[in-house]
Amino acid sequence: MPNPKRRHSAQRGAKRRTHYKADTETWSIDKTTGESHLRHHAHWVENKMYYRGKVLVDNAPATPGEVNP
Repeated sequence: MPNPKRRHSAQRGAKRRTHYKADTETWSIDKTTGESHLRHHAHWVENKMYYRGKVLVDNAPATPGEVNP
């Protein structure tokens, strides 16, 4: 069986693989909020940014006498 005479670079293989992509975007449903969102992306629900079911950013207005962490 024939073998290549020289090693191919990693860049050469990477250039070939750039054309292998997913055809459609994959959507998921957040288990905490029940909202649909793109996979591996943070999403906003009611002025809160969620990622993997956890709150990353809370932009909800604070009530008087309450301190945002």
